[in-house]
Amino acid sequence: MERRRRPSKRRLAVLLAGAAVPALLVAGCSSGSGGSSGSDSDADGGKDGSASAAPSATTTPPLAPARFTTLPSPCSTVTKDTVTKLVPKAKHSGGTATDTADTGGSRSGCSWTGNGTDGFQYRWLSVSLERYDSSAALGAADLQAHQRFTDAVSAAEKTAGTTATGVTGVGDEARSISGWTIVSKVKSQNDSVVVRTGNVVVLVEYDGAGLEGKKNPSAKTVDGDAQQAAKDVVAAIAAANA
Repeated sequence: MERRRRPSKRRLAVLLAGAAVPALLVAGCSSGSGGSSGSDSDADGGKDGSASAAPSATTTPPLAPARFTTLPSPCSTVTKDTVTKLVPKAKHSGGTATDTADTGGSRSGCSWTGNGTDGFQYRWLSVSLERYDSSAALGAADLQAHQRFTDAVSAAEKTAGTTATGVTGVGDEARSISGWTIVSKVKSQNDSVVVRTGNVVVLVEYDGAGLEGKKNPSAKTVDGDAQQAAKDVVAAIAAANA
């Protein structure tokens, strides 16, 4: 997907518990000073009491396991019906896997391109997936994915001339960024949908342009189609981990 503290309550509680230990020690010593005949035993009792009252060491709770442990085959994440609708007469209907995939199964992608049934309606669809695992060094998987989602949306929204809107009903959080670009004197209507579902971040990019003076698809159409592809990908992720 390249393409595109103040002290916590727990820390305060530990500090307060630690601060209480000297007070307990003082109290133990005071109770042992009542008489000379029992000073040794009283002192020992004070020490035992203070030791038992000291706060026990706390352990960090285990991180929540990642919701999704695997990614689906990227070129199977968008249904055939959706591909046919979004990229009619695609050069490779089965999609072309991107070279961003890794052997660890944490990153993958696929794209489709074509010029439509009449040869004058350019379409390009791309999906990218990134999966995160919980780790002591980096934190919970969902939180890592949320940060990546936030960074991806922020980067997309900085592109001049784009409009960002929230998307409901797709994953745990989603945002759509619409805009257009001119490449080789051809104006292209573009849309990016960024989605987080559990510990996986999905980026769907969809571009459409009319060639040789043909009419471009509307921003609404491109956005709706991109969102449909995003829904397909989210469903594929869930199915792969069922």
